[in-house]
Amino acid sequence: MKDSSGAGAERSFRLHNALVPARPLEPALYLVATPIGNLGDITLRALETLAGADVLACEDTRVTRVLLDRYGIVNRPFAYHEHNADEAGERLIAVLDAGRSVALVSDAGTPLVSDPGYRLGQRAIEAGHRVVPIPGASAPLAALVGSGLPNDAFFFGGFLPTKDKARRDRLADVAGVPATLLFFESPHRIAATLAAAADVLGDGRPACVCRELTKTFEEFRRGTLGELAAHYNSGGTVRGEIVLVVGPPAEAVPMEAHDADAILRRLAGSMPAGRAATEAARQTGLPRRDLYQRLLDLKAGDGG
Repeated sequence: MKDSSGAGAERSFRLHNALVPARPLEPALYLVATPIGNLGDITLRALETLAGADVLACEDTRVTRVLLDRYGIVNRPFAYHEHNADEAGERLIAVLDAGRSVALVSDAGTPLVSDPGYRLGQRAIEAGHRVVPIPGASAPLAALVGSGLPNDAFFFGGFLPTKDKARRDRLADVAGVPATLLFFESPHRIAATLAAAADVLGDGRPACVCRELTKTFEEFRRGTLGELAAHYNSGGTVRGEIVLVVGPPAEAVPMEAHDADAILRRLAGSMPAGRAATEAARQTGLPRRDLYQRLLDLKAGDGG
């Protein structure tokens, strides 16, 4: 693989009207965070890394080219994405084996967070190469701090499953996590996701739909899950990337075992065991897995 900056090309970046030289990079895989919308959110260290890397790998060369052109970086990007990760990954590891530097960027935000760069990072570590994070913009963190919800502890769940049952099961699994929950979601699925979240997590749980972060039409729509589900179910076109932030569960009131058993028996009389456990978890704050197993034990003790 040739040096992606081109033979003899000057390694530099432009900041306002000044041309800034980029220092040579030590051999390593550099994971470079890029803006999630506003191109002004790039860091000086990221610019120097993008300009100075021997090879610049990216998810979509057209998207990355916009950023490079904005800052006068001539480094030519090399495509590394989900569909060519095996072949392109081998070539990038070979670059590292040769004692050269590789910078990896995703289309937006921090590489390896919900993208195929995770595999390249793993392979580089297994091959004994340094992996150097270049921190910067992060959609989950921007959403968390802008949502107004508790941020002392949080759980990032990536993208939820697209099918309703799998999505509800996943929400049930994290319902009792004592932290604020964050999920990526697409605009055409946000209404269904909010409806499922209101059912599984409770319609009174506080939440925030964070849309188009750092862009011109940035929006933080706050409310309970029930209120947000009703809003997005009312129709209308939703556009832009979304992070859904859900506040932590209310502190559960200690419950006697026989009380939980009574709730499980009542619910199991009108719905399947899995759904009964999910609803019992919402009502009691107890772990769904424990409640599901308890329900199976109760049924076995009752003779089926």
